[in-house]
Amino acid sequence: MANVLKGKVIIVTGAGRGVGAEIAKLAAKEGAKVVVNDLGGSEGGEGQDLGPAQQVVQEIKAAGGEAIANGANVASWDEAHELFASAMKAFGDVDAIVNNAGILRDTIFHKMSESEWDAVLAVNLKGCFNVARAAAPHFKSAQKGAFVHMTSTSGLIGNFGQVNYGAAKLGVAGLSKCVALDMAKFGVRSNCLAPFAWTRLVGTIPTTAENAARIEVAKQMTPDKIAPFTVALCSDAAKDVTGQVFGVRRNEIFLFSQPRPIRSVHTAEGWTPESCIERALPALRGSFFKMERSSDVFTWDPV
Repeated sequence: MANVLKGKVIIVTGAGRGVGAEIAKLAAKEGAKVVVNDLGGSEGGEGQDLGPAQQVVQEIKAAGGEAIANGANVASWDEAHELFASAMKAFGDVDAIVNNAGILRDTIFHKMSESEWDAVLAVNLKGCFNVARAAAPHFKSAQKGAFVHMTSTSGLIGNFGQVNYGAAKLGVAGLSKCVALDMAKFGVRSNCLAPFAWTRLVGTIPTTAENAARIEVAKQMTPDKIAPFTVALCSDAAKDVTGQVFGVRRNEIFLFSQPRPIRSVHTAEGWTPESCIERALPALRGSFFKMERSSDVFTWDPV
């Protein structure tokens, strides 16, 4: 099957570099008209430069595709709506949105500032809401549409020094599921994808004696590996896929579990603090989850 996105219009945020750029280029190769959105800021979100987005557009056009560059800040409600309006003006329709824009401001929790928290939540979580919300009325009216929101195992599992990022990315999973529920009756689907890839953002993680070997492995996970499954989720062939959380790690594709009750305790007379301590906690303790981070769960090397 070729041209799986033929005739589609797709907005990809954070598409000036890394994972987003590879998604935009493959989407165009598969027949989509692409809006390449990127603020062009640093890993922490500072600054603004349309150059990276324009470079991706040039590559798409050189390969025979259609694309426009957009420098909107997705953390802004108004600019996110302007982004969507620019896509409609340029191409007359929008069929899918890949919410990929993100920033990092890693800091150990007890040293994290309010500004480090706010900046990461604004781009990684509110940015997804803003862009998706801008598209929602059109998708509802057209009775179609696909969202792919980038989450992370930093939120789904946990990581050191990423309280802000982990909270935002777990929030993205909740946002995506609720969007899927709210929009299902309009034929709109929403899914999450946790990408494992060596990018500019991941490259800001300090190398230590403990993680040096893992970082060398991570460098093998190139951003282009994330694009095929993302493009597939945007296609009509995936019209029955919604409300799911996926992961891509080099040549592996994962379906993640979603939180569900795994064990319960009950008492007819009601609980007291003492009975919780004496009965409930001991009964549940055997099913507690370990204090793990992403690298503790994904212990094997990608192939």
